[in-house]
Amino acid sequence: MWPMTGALWLLLIAAFAANKAAADGKQPDLNTPEEMRRRLGLLVDRMDEDSNGLVSLTELKEWLSQTSRRYIENDVSRLWKRLSPEKNATITWDVYQDSIYGFGTGNDLTNYKSLINRDRRRWKVADKNRDDCLNREEFSAFLHSEDHPAMRDVVLKEMFDDLDVDRDGKISLVEYVFDMYQPATPDEQPPEWVGNERDVFVKFLDLNGDGHLNEDEVRQWIAPHGLGQSDSEAQHLLTVADADGDMQLTKSEVLANYDTFYGSPATEYGDALIVRHDHDEL
Repeated sequence: MWPMTGALWLLLIAAFAANKAAADGKQPDLNTPEEMRRRLGLLVDRMDEDSNGLVSLTELKEWLSQTSRRYIENDVSRLWKRLSPEKNATITWDVYQDSIYGFGTGNDLTNYKSLINRDRRRWKVADKNRDDCLNREEFSAFLHSEDHPAMRDVVLKEMFDDLDVDRDGKISLVEYVFDMYQPATPDEQPPEWVGNERDVFVKFLDLNGDGHLNEDEVRQWIAPHGLGQSDSEAQHLLTVADADGDMQLTKSEVLANYDTFYGSPATEYGDALIVRHDHDEL
C-alpha cells in the first residue's frame, strides 16, 4: 500500500476504462474474475521454483525482486515515452502537468488540485539539481518514490496525508483498514483479507502496542531496518496469506487472498493478471 503519483492514478483509471470498453465491444471479455484467478494460479506455479507445491519466503522474495524491477522499468518507460516522444534527456514540470492533468492548454485543473500539489512536492524532492526538469533516473524516483531512500520523507508525508483522517499525527487501526476497505452498506461483512490486514497492523506494524502508528513506526513500515522493499513485501504477503503458519504458501492460500496479491508488486499491481487483446497469453 504505497502512495501513488497522480500519473499512476490516472493511468490506472484509463486502463480500467480501456478494459471495460473492450469488454463492451465485440471481443470476448478475457478478464472475468474466474480467469484472473486462474492466471494468479499460473503465477504461483512460476513462483514455486523447486516445484514442490509450496512457495517459500526465499522464493517469494526472489519473485518480488524480479517483478518489482520489471514493473518499475516498464512503468517508467511507458510514461517517459508518452511525455517525451522526441526522446529528450529531461522532462519539464510544465510538460508533465499539461500531459497528465491538462489535456491541452487552458483546461480547468481545479478537480486535480490535490493530486497536482502532491506531485509537485514529489517533483521538487526528486529534482536533485533544482532545474525543474527530471532526467530518467530522477523521474523514476518521482514515480516510484518508495524505492529511493532520498524520497522516504515525502512518502512518509503522503502516508499521513492519506491515512491520518482525523489529523492527530497518528494512524489508528480503523484508519489503516479504512484506507483499504469501505463497506458498501453498514451491515456488510468484511472479506477475510481485512482480518488478515488487521493482524498485520497489530502484530508487525504497531511496535509499541498502543493501537496507533506513530511517525517512527510508519517510517519503519516504509523502510524496514536491514530489509529491502522486496523483503518487506514478501514478509507482509506471508503474514497475510500463511493460514497454517508453516512459513510457506500453497496455491490455495494465495488464491484465498486474491485481493491482497492483486494489489501487490507480486502481480505487478494486477497488471500481470489482465489480458489485453493486443498482448499474448501468460
